Amino acid sequence: MASSFEKFQKRRLLSSYFSVVLSIFLVLFLLGVLGFFIINSKKLADDFKEEIAMTVFFKNEANDTILKAFDQELKTARFAKSFVYVTKEAAAKEHSDIIGEDFVTFLGENPLQNSFDIHLKANYVVRDSITKIESRLRKNAMISDIVYDKQLVNLVNDNIQKVSMWILIVSGLLTIIAVLLINSSLRLSIYSNRFIIKTMQMVGATKSFIRKPFVMRSIKLGMIGAGLAILALIVLLIYLDNTYPGLGILNDKLIVAVVLIAIFGIGVLITWLSTYFATQRFLNLRTDDLY
Repeated sequence: MASSFEKFQKRRLLSSYFSVVLSIFLVLFLLGVLGFFIINSKKLADDFKEEIAMTVFFKNEANDTILKAFDQELKTARFAKSFVYVTKEAAAKEHSDIIGEDFVTFLGENPLQNSFDIHLKANYVVRDSITKIESRLRKNAMISDIVYDKQLVNLVNDNIQKVSMWILIVSGLLTIIAVLLINSSLRLSIYSNRFIIKTMQMVGATKSFIRKPFVMRSIKLGMIGAGLAILALIVLLIYLDNTYPGLGILNDKLIVAVVLIAIFGIGVLITWLSTYFATQRFLNLRTDDLY
């Protein structure tokens, strides 16, 4: 009879441990996915910004010396990620290929101008920065015009701000839910041992002595759950990197390592705090309140 009861208790204990580890694993996995989504969403937004080109047109009077000087200026400019010099002959050929007709022969001359297609760094693709860059470049007397899609720049920045705000809100809510779920699972685990806690206290055991094994056990469960979440995240990242290599998810290994370490730390921290306060609550209860 005693053996059956012991087996039942052991099964119930294992079931309790399993539910705690499972809840920690699921919550931390979702937090990790969200963390990588936030990081890569910024990268995707930056990549999109850097695809917006600013075209600088030069007057026909601009000679090779002036054009080479501007080329050197762009090489040292902080705002330029990359740039391409497009001759008016190359531009005419590209336009002819698009419209399917040699308009230069038809007009008798090439009306296009030599130009530079400049791709700005993402930090500079904002209204104020682009305006300052445009004003700076226009000081060059040989520049005839500067063209870029102002509406697209404003639209991209406005939408990124809105999306970022909602991502932060969702992240905050999920973090709160994560803490509550893990805390709830651990509290239930401690609740099933409330009589043991009170018995140990009644025979003279100190609070720290009673609390220690529960905290250590919860930290171990937290480490197991966090470890499983990290393994699942690594598998997911490898799969996404192989399926969508253009995203470059694993390019910045330092960021990946920081997120995974943070997930492990969160798992340990939440389980430690939850167990500490849960055991403290039962230690402070009167015996009659245990029922």
